[in-house]
Amino acid sequence: MVTFIKNAFSSKDVRNRIFFTLFILAIFRLGSHIPVPGVNANVLDTLASHGLLGMLNAFGGGALKRYSLFAMGVSPYITASIIVQLLQMDIVPRFTEWAKQGEVGRRKLNQWTIYLAIVIGYIQSLGLSFGMNRMSHLNLIKNPSTATYLIIALVLTAGSLLLVWLGEQITRKGIGNGVSILIMAGIISQVPVEVKTFIKTMIINAGDKLTRNLLIMGAVILALFLMTVFVVVMERGQRRIPVHHARKSGGRHMAHLPLKINSAGVIPVIFASSFITTPQTIIGLVNPNPTGSVMQFLVKLFNIQHPYGAIFYTILLIGFTFFYSLIQVNPEKVAENLQKQSAYIPSVRPGKDTENYLTSLINRLSGVGSIYLSIVALLPIVVGFIWKIPSNIALSGTSLLIVVGVAIETAKQIEGRIVKRRYQGFLHI
Repeated sequence: MVTFIKNAFSSKDVRNRIFFTLFILAIFRLGSHIPVPGVNANVLDTLASHGLLGMLNAFGGGALKRYSLFAMGVSPYITASIIVQLLQMDIVPRFTEWAKQGEVGRRKLNQWTIYLAIVIGYIQSLGLSFGMNRMSHLNLIKNPSTATYLIIALVLTAGSLLLVWLGEQITRKGIGNGVSILIMAGIISQVPVEVKTFIKTMIINAGDKLTRNLLIMGAVILALFLMTVFVVVMERGQRRIPVHHARKSGGRHMAHLPLKINSAGVIPVIFASSFITTPQTIIGLVNPNPTGSVMQFLVKLFNIQHPYGAIFYTILLIGFTFFYSLIQVNPEKVAENLQKQSAYIPSVRPGKDTENYLTSLINRLSGVGSIYLSIVALLPIVVGFIWKIPSNIALSGTSLLIVVGVAIETAKQIEGRIVKRRYQGFLHI
C-alpha cells in the first residue's frame, strides 16, 4: 500500500490528477453546505433518512438534509442514463445507430442524457419540494407560492447539473469515473455521522442490554470486515478466455480476454436502489397514510425492509446485472473486433458463433455476479431485522459495494497510468 501511494505521487501526471480530483471533491463538499434560499432546512432531520430521501441524502453527503445546492445529487442524471440506455436496445433506431458509432455517437447520446436529466431534475425538484413541505408540516418552504417553488426547482436542477459537470471534469482531468467518485465521497462523508448514531443507539441507550449490544457491535464490525474482503475478492475475480492471434509469418500468438465475474460493477445496485425507492417516496409524498389493499401492497412492494420489497429488489438486481453486463462487454463488438484482428477463441468459429459463445459466457458469469450483489446488498438488511439494528444508508451493503467497487476501479486507473508513464519513459530513453 505504501509503495503504491509512493509510486502514484512520484508521477507528476498522476499527482496532478489526484490533486485536481481532491479540489473538485472540496467544491462538492462546499456546495453541499450552501442552503437553497427560501427554505427552512431544520425541519428535515427526520424526513431525510428513509427511502429515496435517505439514499439521496447519503449519496449527496448530507446535502438533502440541509436542502442545499446539491440536494438532488446526480439522481436525475442516473435516471436519465437508465432511460437512454434502455432506448438504445432497438427501441429508438437513432439511439441504436449512435450507440454503434463509437466516440461520436457516445457524445450525442450523452447530450440527450443531459437534456433528459434537465427535464427529470426539474420535475423531481418540484415534486420533492412540494411533497416534503407537505410532509414536514413545519413550513419547509417559507413562502410557499408558485413562483417560490419554480425558483427552488430551478436552483436544485442547476445544482444537480453542476454536480454532473464536476463529475465529468474528474473523468477527463482527474482520476476515476467522476459521477461514481462523487457518490463515493458523499457516502464516506456520512459514515462518521452514522457511526456516531449507531454507537449512541447501541451503547448509550442500551440500558440493561449493554452486554448484548456490545457483542452485537463486535459481530457487526467483524461482518463488515469479512464482507469487505468478500467484495474485493469478487470484484477482482475474472474468467480469462484464451485468444489466438494468427500471424502472417505463420505460427500463433497466445493472449487472453479477461471477463469479470461482475462485469456490471456497482451500476445495478444504484439502478435497483433508485428504482425501488423512488415509488416508495412518491407514495409517501402524495399520500402519507395510504389506505386500500392495492396501496398497501404497493407500499410493501417498494419497501426494501419488507419481504415483498426484498424479493422485488433482488429481481431488479438480477435483471439490471444481466442487462448492464451485456452493455459493458457487448459480445457483438468484441466478436467483430477479434475477427478484424485475425484473432479467434479456440474451438469457436469467428463471427456469430463467437458472439453467441461470449453472450452465453457473460450470462453465466452474470448469474454468479447477481447472486453476489444480492447477498451483499440484502444481508445487512436481514441481519438488522433479526438483531433490531438501526438501518443506516451509509453503512448498508449497497454503500459498501459502491465504495469498494469505485475504490478498486480508481486504484486500477492509477496503476494503469503509472505503468503507462514507465513505458513512455522507456521509449524516450
